[in-house]
Amino acid sequence: MVPTILALDFDGVLCNGLLEYFQTAWRTYCQIWKPASQTPPENLAASFYRLRPVIETGWEMPILIHALILGISEEKILQDWSAVAQSIVNSETLDRTDIAKQLDTIRDKWITTDLDAWLSLHQFYPGVIERLDQILSTNTTQLYIVSTKEGRFIKQLLQQQGINLPQERIIGKESKRPKHQTLRQLIETFPGEAVTLWFVEDRLKTLQSVQQQPDLKPVKLYLADWGYNTKAEQESAGHDPRIQLLSLEQFSQDFSNWLD
Repeated sequence: MVPTILALDFDGVLCNGLLEYFQTAWRTYCQIWKPASQTPPENLAASFYRLRPVIETGWEMPILIHALILGISEEKILQDWSAVAQSIVNSETLDRTDIAKQLDTIRDKWITTDLDAWLSLHQFYPGVIERLDQILSTNTTQLYIVSTKEGRFIKQLLQQQGINLPQERIIGKESKRPKHQTLRQLIETFPGEAVTLWFVEDRLKTLQSVQQQPDLKPVKLYLADWGYNTKAEQESAGHDPRIQLLSLEQFSQDFSNWLD
């Protein structure tokens, strides 16, 4: 069994961007809270990496750093992040849109002034590039990247690893549409064919939003267990007959090893 289309998320499936997330979040935190030292406290980054799965949108990243500096436990953050984040926003009279703009401005300035350094903070997961190479060389499966990261950066990062994916196969942030809509459009590019689409994503909520589309019922959904998700989310996926947990080891192997 080989999929006609393989749609892959980027951050948390192919590429580990945690180093960049933390650096951008820390710079934004410093701009908002102006700590005495611009050097992050020891162990802050490690806690941030562990808790990255709770973050849904960029404005939450500096808030997460502030929560950790306030001494809020990792357990509480994992269990009730939305309440913790809202409480900080309220008590500090912050505006989510302003925080998001600050974070984007800091990231954009960094990209403009030192793109190489910014790109260097992205690391591909072991075996992923080799697997992409194999899929592209067989030409039996159409490979697409469906991501909330800007497509031009995905293209650059892949090119650095010798993967030349046509721009139209990289559907990034600029598409401004939910992933389930993108998957629908991918299927529509093969009219009249019996299309099998497999989608690998590390965010359980994204997979669940695909599940809610009746016309996308045939799409095979995989939760990447090496990405930005929690043990609780993996357990939840394990009890869902429509979502399959996928390990990095399986991902690196033949498609036949992806099936139950």
